[in-house]
Amino acid sequence: MKDITTYKNQKILVLGLAKSGVSAAKLLHQLGAFVTVNDAKPFEENSEAQELLALGIKVVTGSHPIELLEEGFVKIVKNPGIPYTNPILEKAIEKNIPIITEVELAYQISEALFFGITGTNGKTTTTTMIAEIINHGSEKKKAKLAGNIGFPASTVAQNAAGEEILVTELSSFQLMGIQTFRPKIAVITNIYEAHLDYHGSRAAYVEAKWRLQKNMTEEDTLVLNGNQPELVTLSKQTKARVLFFSTTKELTEGACLKSGSLYYGSEKIMDASELGVPGEHNVENALAAIIVAKLEGCQNEDIKQSLAHFSGVPHRTQYLGVYAGRKFYNDSKATNILATEKALSGFENEKVILLAGGLDRGNDFDALVPFIKGIKAIILFGETKEKVAKAAKKAGISTILFTEDVTSALPLAFAQSQNEDSILLSPACASWDQYPSFEVRGEKFIEAFQKIKEVRE
Repeated sequence: MKDITTYKNQKILVLGLAKSGVSAAKLLHQLGAFVTVNDAKPFEENSEAQELLALGIKVVTGSHPIELLEEGFVKIVKNPGIPYTNPILEKAIEKNIPIITEVELAYQISEALFFGITGTNGKTTTTTMIAEIINHGSEKKKAKLAGNIGFPASTVAQNAAGEEILVTELSSFQLMGIQTFRPKIAVITNIYEAHLDYHGSRAAYVEAKWRLQKNMTEEDTLVLNGNQPELVTLSKQTKARVLFFSTTKELTEGACLKSGSLYYGSEKIMDASELGVPGEHNVENALAAIIVAKLEGCQNEDIKQSLAHFSGVPHRTQYLGVYAGRKFYNDSKATNILATEKALSGFENEKVILLAGGLDRGNDFDALVPFIKGIKAIILFGETKEKVAKAAKKAGISTILFTEDVTSALPLAFAQSQNEDSILLSPACASWDQYPSFEVRGEKFIEAFQKIKEVRE
């Protein structure tokens, strides 16, 4: 960790807690700043605030009072999830108080290099693939996961040596709060329409994602999805060297899918069928990871072995195993229709029983119809079950069953299944109508899977 004096004796406001806020507050305190933490959760229910207070950090909880800004803060480190329309942030912008996110703070103190990965879908899988390939067969684990993947970058950066790499997943929310952050290698997996409730427009969302490359130079490399015309156009607006990956075009540079195999330039790395996770979207993720791995100097055999044994990330088309001839997959992270479409694309030649439904955001599910045609059955739960059922009827699915939740859905799915069927949880909806997060929903699915095995054994 760099010994910086930037924050010594400076008044800094940390707005919002969770993992990244706690990490930022502790780091700033260690750097000699006068830290105030402000979080909306009441103090008596706020274990993070209680912990920070015990360390001698000032905490203000229960609301976000604008009057706080009268204390003369020189910078705000905000939780990525808090929108800039929050009154305290609007006032801070009016007063020209700089606002950053925790990943910027991490970059400022890091001795290690950063690789940055963002995108609408696939960023967690791609981030994990990259780290696993770099670390494959190496006693010294050079790559460290950081960022939106669940490991606060400012915590990881404190313990990362100069020869190590922080392979960092970055959300659009985090990228809006960077100033000097400059990854040596950056990846944008794809850009689709998302988070419009936060950004206000698709253009603003794309602009936030594109900030990933804002400080990159000719010495850095930006890896982009060559399947997307929008990213091909944007590639002309960066100083970084650009390499593309594509499943639809043969490329002489970068990585592509050619005759059923994954290539880096003219080098064949492996057959697509050898990937440990199914689906064209995972072929794209693997191609992006291959480019980064080759730039890092990884050997083809190490790349092949790592990707062949890659079993997925928890809750992202996670393969749970085979039981009674059925394959079970947990894709609870599929919180929108597009994510479920991508998951289903990996099961084209298999009989699928789909578990879906969740929070009602007001949309219909007609876009899902072409992707669920031909599936064997669909088990529905949550606020949207009736809406998804309408799409299922349009798709000609004969077996449509309703139930309460994920826990009760799996036994129903199992009862409808036969040997060699695949049972897939891919809800196409957020979890918040029944569960606090997609992770909790996925864990309930895993528990139900384990229970089926126990009962039948």
